[in-house]
Amino acid sequence: QVQVVESGGGLTQAGGSLRLSCAASGSAFSINVMGWYRQAPGKQRDLVAQIWSGGITNYADSVKGRFTISRDNAKNTANLQMNSLKPEDTGVYFCNVEAFVKGLSYRYWGQGTQVTVSE
Repeated sequence: QVQVVESGGGLTQAGGSLRLSCAASGSAFSINVMGWYRQAPGKQRDLVAQIWSGGITNYADSVKGRFTISRDNAKNTANLQMNSLKPEDTGVYFCNVEAFVKGLSYRYWGQGTQVTVSE
């Protein structure tokens, strides 16, 4: 079993910055992909950014050039640096971890952290 815990988030004005952190813990697992997803009120949960263990990254078009995802493989952590925030970035941000446990791939979610960007 893998536990995923997010931290960071909060309230900021448009143009501001926030940093989210994600930490995965457990036993006998190896992480393939770590990612951040966003869910706005009344909308589906969408991918924001993801990073593979080798460092390859993928971003939603709406955040390219503003958000940066990074990870520390040794610590099983990932960060999302969010700059030039816009009101439309508001939502609950969830960390997702795709990990191998005993040779099988599973996805684990954190509890989510609220990000609110005001005008």
